[in-house]
Amino acid sequence: MKYYWHIMAFAFLPFLSMYSQAFLNNIVKEEKSNFERFNKSLNINYPGDSTIDVTYYKLNIALNYDAKYLNGDVTISFKSESSNLTSFFLDLQNTMTVDSVRMNGNRINFAQQAGQAKLEINLPSAMGLNQEESIDVFYGGSPASSDFGSFTFGRDDAGGKTIATLSEPYGASDWWPCKDTPADKADSSDVWMTVENGLTAVSNGKLMEVVDNGNGTHTFKWKNSYPIAQYLISMAIANYIKYNNYYKYSSTDSMLISNYIWQNSYNSSTTYLLDLVPGMMKIFSDRFGPYPFLKEKYGNAQFSFPGGMEHQTITSLGAYSDGVLVHELAHQWFGDKVTCKTWHDVWLNEGFATYCQDIYFEDKDGRQYYNIYINSQMSSAKRDTIHSVYVNDISSFENIFNSATSYAKGAIVLHMLRGIVGDSTFYNILKTYNNDPGFAYNSATTAEFQSIAESVSGLDLNYFFKEWVYGVSYPVYSYNWNYIYTGNDIYQITLNIQQQQRRHPQFFKMPVQINIETNSADTTVTVFNDKLQQQFDISVKGIPLQVTFDPGNLILKDLIVTGIANEKSVPHKFQLEQNYPNPFNPATVINYYIPHITKVKLTITDELGRVVKTLVDKEQTAGQYSVPFNAKDLASGIYFYTLDTEKFSQTKKMIFLK
Repeated sequence: MKYYWHIMAFAFLPFLSMYSQAFLNNIVKEEKSNFERFNKSLNINYPGDSTIDVTYYKLNIALNYDAKYLNGDVTISFKSESSNLTSFFLDLQNTMTVDSVRMNGNRINFAQQAGQAKLEINLPSAMGLNQEESIDVFYGGSPASSDFGSFTFGRDDAGGKTIATLSEPYGASDWWPCKDTPADKADSSDVWMTVENGLTAVSNGKLMEVVDNGNGTHTFKWKNSYPIAQYLISMAIANYIKYNNYYKYSSTDSMLISNYIWQNSYNSSTTYLLDLVPGMMKIFSDRFGPYPFLKEKYGNAQFSFPGGMEHQTITSLGAYSDGVLVHELAHQWFGDKVTCKTWHDVWLNEGFATYCQDIYFEDKDGRQYYNIYINSQMSSAKRDTIHSVYVNDISSFENIFNSATSYAKGAIVLHMLRGIVGDSTFYNILKTYNNDPGFAYNSATTAEFQSIAESVSGLDLNYFFKEWVYGVSYPVYSYNWNYIYTGNDIYQITLNIQQQQRRHPQFFKMPVQINIETNSADTTVTVFNDKLQQQFDISVKGIPLQVTFDPGNLILKDLIVTGIANEKSVPHKFQLEQNYPNPFNPATVINYYIPHITKVKLTITDELGRVVKTLVDKEQTAGQYSVPFNAKDLASGIYFYTLDTEKFSQTKKMIFLK
């Protein structure tokens, strides 16, 4: 779930950085409001009752908008995880009153304790390990909600009636009894909604039937055949206009994309944006594998939240922009197909979907746009140096929905991982993770994603995850460099890297790319910085002119350049040295120094003043230069070499002896 500033990606370039920063600043503002009410009594026994494994949910709910009330019959099929299961509990807020619980048509005992968000169920007889049963819970009430909460009776932009749910993270139990943990996915689900005529009710999966009840109401029956987490089961109800388009995933096959739009929001701007979704889906399918729910659908259903929520196969959408659309679509792979096993690992949902935005804009608009988004997310990530990407305290909504860590820094973790392993391996990691039989249509932890990354890359990445996911803050580097001439136009650079000591970790171990510009060529080398202070010796051809630390911005960091340690590396004046060797046969080297950028000409003349060779004739930057001269085609004798610049001229004599 996330919230964005409503600026579309085709806006002018100067706005892109503002947009990227703004949506990360506002991405969770309303979400925090939704979660705040849970903080007053976090009596949900997260992560649910471990003695049962839920296999199926069926929600049969009748909604009365005017009374702000619902009556429900929820069927829950489950398997015993105990060899002697006599009771278990479901999560349900006390604003919902249970009338009865039935098993095989017979009433069974239950209890709702005051002050506890639990429905205790006593079984008529003990269940053995892996034994399967189903119960029906009959209940009713006015669902608890505040502001933009988990269950909302609202109004659309024309004043029409709307009903919507948004259950992430603990809000499902606000309106239906369930095992309220993402770790236990049901194998399938049904959602039946009875609403007044004139309203359309939308949910997960396929619409199987609409039944006219003959009493001013009709019932929409939706079936989902894929595993689903409880918080991804949803309802979106309004007087919708339906707008369809299609994703063509082969030469002969296509999948329906159904969009449900409020009456006053249906216009060419909205449909233009919705028509971008098939192209987004193609990019992600190429990267991560086929859209996960091809047998059913994808779609967007408008609701009053100022953002979006990635309900499985049907995103609830309150803001029309390409950023929102692509983020929520990405969740179908990362969040819905593979779901974070605990809210500690929420970055596996939110960080991944945030980085998928970067992938999309890179593919669509080019690397320069990708870099803009990365820079903005890096700025956002730096705002929090206290909390880790891994959420240690999941009782705090501010920690779970921390835009700096769960979203921005989570995305930057993937950016940095890509920098370490390379593009091809990186995308292979994401594809393998998303399609691994243990995680696909299931859930995963950070440790399990790390295992996939290490297996695919062949690298030990424990240092990386330890410092970037479980650690806090980011490195502050300083560096300086100098060089010496070692002969044959080879120079040895000494590079000194130092980090400011941090708390956890004390310093960051990272491979660092170093770009070295010489008067001959540019080269990039990678050093592994695994000490607080460290020296590296690097040999290059040509006089070193500039050394750049992390030229591709692959590391979240602050950088202090302390300069060139050897003062001779930056000349203070023009100087022409005697060639060496001298006398020579047939080759020699002429060294000279330039204190600033200027036009340079280096010529060879004979005793009569005739130019026999021009060695240099171009603009050069400040530095030391070594120019080889070979006289094999000349006669023995005395020659002169002259260095001419705009403000300096000097000539020296040399002797060529065959």
